[in-house]
Amino acid sequence: MTFEQLAIFVAVAEREHLTNAAEAINLTPSAVSSAIKNLEAYYGVELFHRVGRRIELTETGRSFLGEARATLARVRAAELILSELGGLQRGRLGLYASQTIASYWLPPLLMRFRREYPGIELDLTIGNTRTVTEAVIDGAAELGFIEGEVDAPALSMKIVAEDALVIVVPPHHPWADGRQLTAADLVSRTSWVMREEGSGTRSEFENAVARLGASPRDLDVTLVLPSNEAVLSAVCAGQSAAAISSAAAKAYLGQGLLVQTNFDLPARSFWLLRHKERHASKAAQTLETMCKG
Repeated sequence: MTFEQLAIFVAVAEREHLTNAAEAINLTPSAVSSAIKNLEAYYGVELFHRVGRRIELTETGRSFLGEARATLARVRAAELILSELGGLQRGRLGLYASQTIASYWLPPLLMRFRREYPGIELDLTIGNTRTVTEAVIDGAAELGFIEGEVDAPALSMKIVAEDALVIVVPPHHPWADGRQLTAADLVSRTSWVMREEGSGTRSEFENAVARLGASPRDLDVTLVLPSNEAVLSAVCAGQSAAAISSAAAKAYLGQGLLVQTNFDLPARSFWLLRHKERHASKAAQTLETMCKG
């Protein structure tokens, strides 16, 4: 049974007239008659009595009419849902983002998206670069946002913003006097508070140290913590240094709780991830466009 056969049956049943039904659904009377006969023949039932030039529903036809109407209603409801999803009137968009992006860069974009498309539910999960990447690969997230590149051939990666890493210390730290630091200083003159393995902030800092000719393994890591706020609080309370996003450190620097050292780290990129082989929803495409704007 096809959707067209079902629609033709309901049109004829409601009017009990082939020609009027044909006009209502923009088909020829012969096409309507043929569809009804094929439906009856396939299932071995009679849906209509042919009484002279008139047609009447049989008892079987009357019993079937309620189910046919309900089925058509469900199909039309499904069509409406698809139309609304395509028109961004309702739906859900699953996102994963690393901490720095989720805390500082992404929220204004999500607020703009919600203002323009209030019917779309945004489901944001915060992780580190590794967990975000795995979520997009596994399909738990349609879009992911990370700091730094990853080796994931299944994913499409696009730069959406730039960020600066800075090295911060407490005001009583020797490096707070503005002296010019070297790569050798980083691995021999202080202890460090670091983010966890898998963090984009940590990997970008370690890559920068390696590019400067020093070994990340020589960094004196005294404490590893799972969030930017925890790292900053620990640095404020001790004698260690930390490499962290300038956006995350901004409030601490402004209040004088921390001092930015005289050492330039290369800028890093914020990346948008999506799976190459999965179809991007209209909501995902729209948010991606906003990210580029």
